[in-house]
Amino acid sequence: MPRTGRAFTVVVTVLTCLGALAILALLAFSGAPGTLALATVLAVLPVGPLVACYLWLDRYEPEPRSLLAAGLLWGSFVATAAALVLAGVGGLVLGLGDDASLVLEAPVVEEACKGMFLVLLLWWRRAELDGVLDGIVYAGMVGIGFAFTENILYLLAAYNGTDGTGPGGTEALTATFVIRCLFSPFAHPLFTTFIGIGVGLAVNARSSTARWLWPIGGYVVAVTAHAIWNSSTAYGFDSFLLTYFVLMAPAFVGLVGLAVWARSSERRMLTSALTDAAGRGLMPATDIGWVVDLGGRRQSRAYARARGGREAEQAMRDYQQAAVELGFLHYRFLRGTPPPDYAARGQQFLQRIDDLRPSIAFPGQVVPTR
Repeated sequence: MPRTGRAFTVVVTVLTCLGALAILALLAFSGAPGTLALATVLAVLPVGPLVACYLWLDRYEPEPRSLLAAGLLWGSFVATAAALVLAGVGGLVLGLGDDASLVLEAPVVEEACKGMFLVLLLWWRRAELDGVLDGIVYAGMVGIGFAFTENILYLLAAYNGTDGTGPGGTEALTATFVIRCLFSPFAHPLFTTFIGIGVGLAVNARSSTARWLWPIGGYVVAVTAHAIWNSSTAYGFDSFLLTYFVLMAPAFVGLVGLAVWARSSERRMLTSALTDAAGRGLMPATDIGWVVDLGGRRQSRAYARARGGREAEQAMRDYQQAAVELGFLHYRFLRGTPPPDYAARGQQFLQRIDDLRPSIAFPGQVVPTR
């Protein structure tokens, strides 16, 4: 692993462990074990469907599962713990009331804490970021993790009657669950997605100024969206409904559309880049459709499995992955924004392609014998 990759792993691991200790200690003192278990079960319900949606988007070049898990853990522990500490300090220093803190301080602090994971990726693991879709996926994971832990705390406070909205109990717990876990589970992923878009645009930006401005702009939009959302919750249920249906739900639908469009755009980009690469003799042009078309990818893997078992299927997966990674890298070369290690990474992908190609066959081709 390169030195920058090791630095990323060490920093994220240490901060995650510290954040986990802080959050687990906080949860241990926040309610009875039975209440804590119930709140955790309720908070985890939207996590699976949300994660599945992001994994569905992330199918051309699936991000390393270890990094996706790191994003979830960062949101669950590091960002949440840091936000609680910074919000507490800020509240004491600035003397803000509850509503002012919710509307002004919380969005600034929480989006900074969540967005730092994306910044660390950009600094130390830039090779894992190929564009907007990757930024959206990583941002979504961080936002899901953050919402999970925050929902546990809100559910506990609702049941205990410490959230300032009533005497607590099952009714308050149910109302909080419906609003936060069923009605708006996408809120935190939505806000942080704007930072992810900015980071994704920065990766392929041609100028150094744009590489700085895109993430900053994404953070500003994330804070603004978060502040609007929090304002709606601070000024009554009618305001919340109006904001939800007029602004947040359309924004969420728009970002879903953007993500789907980005994935479709990746197919066109990969086709163009790999066609150019094939023209330079880097890979067979006849393989491109089986690499970039999602249906073709599934069909070729099923064909390999039927003909050669799991080993053949894995070889097909590895070949497709290497070709897609080559396509993203070659696209950046064609744009004039290749990473510093472009030559070394490109050689690695080409070596994998050359090693695997003799042992695989696509539907309609003869399976090579070894």
